[in-house]
Amino acid sequence: MFKAMLMTIFAGAMILGTAGAIEQPVPAAAAAAFKDVPASHWAYQAINDAVSKGYLKGDGSGKFRPNDPVTRAEFAAILARVSTNENAGGAAAFSDLTGHWSEKEVSEAAGKGFFSPSDYTNGFKPGTPLTRVEMAKWMASGLAARDGEYKQAIEDTKDTIVPVTEYYKGGLNKADYPYVSVMLGTGLMSGYPDDSFGGGKTTTRAEVAVIIQRYETTQTKAPKAFKGLNELREVGTTGTNLRTVIPAYQYTEGHDLKSILGKSSSLRNGEGKVKVYHYIFMSGLSAEQTGSIYGRMFVDKATKFFDRSYIVFIDTSVQTLSENFNNRSYSNGINAALQGGYRLFSSTAPKFGFKTLATDGGDEFFSKVSETRFWVTSSVPRYITSGNSAGESYFADDGTYGGILMKKSE
Repeated sequence: MFKAMLMTIFAGAMILGTAGAIEQPVPAAAAAAFKDVPASHWAYQAINDAVSKGYLKGDGSGKFRPNDPVTRAEFAAILARVSTNENAGGAAAFSDLTGHWSEKEVSEAAGKGFFSPSDYTNGFKPGTPLTRVEMAKWMASGLAARDGEYKQAIEDTKDTIVPVTEYYKGGLNKADYPYVSVMLGTGLMSGYPDDSFGGGKTTTRAEVAVIIQRYETTQTKAPKAFKGLNELREVGTTGTNLRTVIPAYQYTEGHDLKSILGKSSSLRNGEGKVKVYHYIFMSGLSAEQTGSIYGRMFVDKATKFFDRSYIVFIDTSVQTLSENFNNRSYSNGINAALQGGYRLFSSTAPKFGFKTLATDGGDEFFSKVSETRFWVTSSVPRYITSGNSAGESYFADDGTYGGILMKKSE
């Protein structure tokens, strides 16, 4: 896990060693000759590959310095060399790069769409260590410059749920959601073992060596090739991941789930009204195989899976209409699987910073003056047990409804 996280931190590892590091490709035979990169090093193969292709170089003293952080200039130079984007031309005007070793490479990276001078109105500051969120933006922008569908993916994920702890706890600007989403969705980057993204942290040369390999492959693929990215895009545009995760389910004709999001639905006991904002489905049967990029956000070993149903996590709110509204009022008032559910028994709620139903009666959990928003878990059929179909619906008070349906093959 730790190694995987390091590999995704891909943030600054693309460092070149010095000003001339990217100018001359290094023979493959020299790649393994670094005193500080033994064969047992976790990134040994990736470093060898990057050095043999001339993407990275040592410091001239026989060392690679795998743990050194990468700077803006170094990463820009690496991207310029790795990317197969066309150079749109036009020198990038950075006054603080005149005569700097990276001037040409930074200009080329800008020409290939990774960033623009308008992103750095106060100067490029080439020696500044590159942050992870900055790197995410560069990489996503480079992919978008190459393929218009990646540009659309950036647009689609502006309002998605980003499965990192900073989404609810803070520490990730909304403007950065799309770039981080593209990185997570393609696998170019991932979070730390604690599920934070660590956008303000930097990346090492070893980590970037691994990312180079990933980027080389990713830039040749369309965004639709990545299930995780498809899922993040679907959530960003429809509020649910249903069609990506469980394609056997269709929407009831003319009544998709997006159409009822945010609409009030009265509890059957008349004690309150609920609204739903997101549905996150899991197709898997274990915490290790959830079938969703959101698995770690909602599932752990305490989560119960059932052979005959799919788990769905519901982002909901309640407006209370009775003075003594509590957990029982809520659970007794739910009359459909897509209207509400039960508290999450996993440890993910406090870890990621979102609310779920209280463990006690909930008397203090529900606000008497405003809506209370939280997540619950419910389930929908995994199989058709009788008749020709199976499904669930959500009925809003305004007469509209949304539904999902699984039909037998004809």
